[in-house]
Amino acid sequence: QVQLVESGGGLVQAGGSLRLSCAASGGTISNYAMGWFRQAPGKEREFVAAITWSGGSTSYYADSVKGRFTISRDNAKNTVYLQMNSLKPEDTAVYYCAAKPGVSSGYAYRYSYWGQGTQVTVSS
Repeated sequence: QVQLVESGGGLVQAGGSLRLSCAASGGTISNYAMGWFRQAPGKEREFVAAITWSGGSTSYYADSVKGRFTISRDNAKNTVYLQMNSLKPEDTAVYYCAAKPGVSSGYAYRYSYWGQGTQVTVSS
């Protein structure tokens, strides 16, 4: 059973940056595809970014964050990161880390393990 714990959320002004961390235990993240999703009030959970490790990292992003967010993983620390730059008010949401066996996916239902989420609030 993989446990995921997110951290690094907070309040930031538009144009600012935050780095989210997702620490995994109970499993080795190199065996999993890792994803970040977010959910704003009254909206469905949406895909943000994902990364797969298969000898090298392959990542992909939602169009809304491409060029601003970067997902990375440190297998030695069993941690996944989401570097968020040029933040916008519309990025405000609870951000969730997720893990699944195999290749990464943009579909939340394909992920087996989830963290509790961390709040990101971007003020205008």
